[in-house]
Amino acid sequence: MSFFLHKSNFLFRTVYPDFLWRLGEKQADEPTIYLTFDDGPIPGVTEFVLDQLDKYEAQATFFCIGDNVSKHRDMFYKVIEAGHEIGNHTFNHLNGWKTHDEVYWANIRKCQRQMSIATNLFRPPYGRIKKSQAAGLEAEFSVVMWDVLTGDFDQTLTPETVLQKSIKYTKPGSIVVFHDSLKAWTNLHYALPRYLAHFTALGYQFRAVPQPVYA
Repeated sequence: MSFFLHKSNFLFRTVYPDFLWRLGEKQADEPTIYLTFDDGPIPGVTEFVLDQLDKYEAQATFFCIGDNVSKHRDMFYKVIEAGHEIGNHTFNHLNGWKTHDEVYWANIRKCQRQMSIATNLFRPPYGRIKKSQAAGLEAEFSVVMWDVLTGDFDQTLTPETVLQKSIKYTKPGSIVVFHDSLKAWTNLHYALPRYLAHFTALGYQFRAVPQPVYA
């Protein structure tokens, strides 16, 4: 069974205070959730996500793996054409803790070239990145972590558990992680439409993480 926290830990935020964990709460009558999707694009799965987001006029940020962009470029362009933001998730889904800094940075640049669009958003796969690696990115990327990890990738969790845990920990301003991957498909297929319906009924809006502006 995977071990992870559905809610990001205060200690993690303290160790990495410059990372983006959540965004400021909106006023009570316009609470906002920042949905993100990791590991795509994957035909079928990403298309399902786009269809669900469209039903609720929801915007999101897709942190793409460069290798998947290379294999499924048409699907990648569908994400862009639907008006969503794009982020870098390395070319090969590298674990920063197990990767030399120069190799890690080169893999990020390779992903950037493959996407061939400008993005200043980066999410480290598994949330694992060394401080030295992050220091080398700060001039051009905002490192986006999360407030809520849905756990849709964990095949030991039931789809209902994924849904209820995600609902429980989401607050105004939360950055929430789903995965448009084959591994997450069963849980995602069940939880995402119900999650969107639940928070839409409560008056929430769904927005993409804004791209930072660098001089």
